[in-house]
Amino acid sequence: MHDEFNDPIWRQGISGAQMLFVAFGALVLMPLITGMDPNVALFTAGIGTLLFQLVTGRQVPVFLASSFAFIAPILAAKGEFGLPAVLGGIVASGLVYILLSAVVRVKGAGFIDRLLPPVVIAPVIISIGLALSPVAVNMAMGKAGDGSAQLVPYEIAMLISMSALVTTVLVAAMGRGLLRLLPILAGISVGCIVAAFCGVIDTSQVAAAPWLALPAFVAPELHWGAILYIVPVALAPAIEHIGGVVAIGSVTGKDFIKKPGLHRTLLGDGLATSAAGLLGGPPNTTYAEVTGAVMLTKNYNPKIMTWAACFAIGLAFVGKFGTALQSIPVPVMGGILCLLFGSIAVVGLNTLIRHQVDLSEARNLIIVSVTLVFGIGGMVMGNSDFALSGISLCAISALVLNLVLPGGHGWRSKTVLEEPDL
Repeated sequence: MHDEFNDPIWRQGISGAQMLFVAFGALVLMPLITGMDPNVALFTAGIGTLLFQLVTGRQVPVFLASSFAFIAPILAAKGEFGLPAVLGGIVASGLVYILLSAVVRVKGAGFIDRLLPPVVIAPVIISIGLALSPVAVNMAMGKAGDGSAQLVPYEIAMLISMSALVTTVLVAAMGRGLLRLLPILAGISVGCIVAAFCGVIDTSQVAAAPWLALPAFVAPELHWGAILYIVPVALAPAIEHIGGVVAIGSVTGKDFIKKPGLHRTLLGDGLATSAAGLLGGPPNTTYAEVTGAVMLTKNYNPKIMTWAACFAIGLAFVGKFGTALQSIPVPVMGGILCLLFGSIAVVGLNTLIRHQVDLSEARNLIIVSVTLVFGIGGMVMGNSDFALSGISLCAISALVLNLVLPGGHGWRSKTVLEEPDL
């Protein structure tokens, strides 16, 4: 029987490159949407994965990279406070994971499920996806994300965006083997080919860019307004992280919640996210695409993620590569985002369904209803000096409503994390 843990180094390297290839589309798409440097995102994904492996004793075969859950607050905070302030918020989000890690170590893994049950997390995730839908539609129609300017003529933009969307859908639904794990990459490729035929892609900057260049690192700054925008959203990816750890455990047949322990995986994710913020990169999260690739290839050796991380760090220093990524036309990304942002909302819906949350109960109905309207509607509370709005506000509202409304025990579903009080 083949033992992947004793594979020669060259085979581990090829497997690592394959894992990065699977993660690549989503990894670079998030910084491109938020106006961050994709080379920095590659570097911080690699560093974050290595930090995660260090904390967990290299026991868990996961790859960490850009989290889509933070797109809405990053876009909002970046427009108001600037990128350095946003990065301060990302560092603070990592500290939230580290704090959760400490609490889980003391209280046990069931604490997370009691503090953040499905009825709290699901509507926040739905809001994240649906609040971003106008950005996707504007970009698909050739406009800037906020709709302020027409960047590509409408007819050409629709041809490009729909070709990218249809390709992504077909590969996701009908692809076989490894191809099925690469829908974003396939969509970007076809969209760019169509854009090239339409004369939309400008390659002059790629030609002028150097082959080797330092990523455009940016230092964070402390700004409480930006922190308030971004930190509450960390609640949803914390649950996403736990789901990712449980999923990879079920694939490999190991219980990573117990060994190395949820407190260590949360700590690793927190350190990875804070490190990304310190260097100018997007917050990190475990990648479901890579978990799917691990399941498909049946290669459970965590060493391959070390290789994937090293390849990501190496690519970050290829100047032409980052410039080429930034030259991807807006409609290409818009078409793919029409599916991706909808998928985020569906993850939230699936959370409600899977945990059988009864929405006929007044308590659950109130939490979900208020959270959705605050999040999607863009409710603002406060003044110019101290304000909460959108996704951040809806996350805090869901948390507070869950804590103050009576009757929070009868409906709570049992999950794999639920355990008796110690």
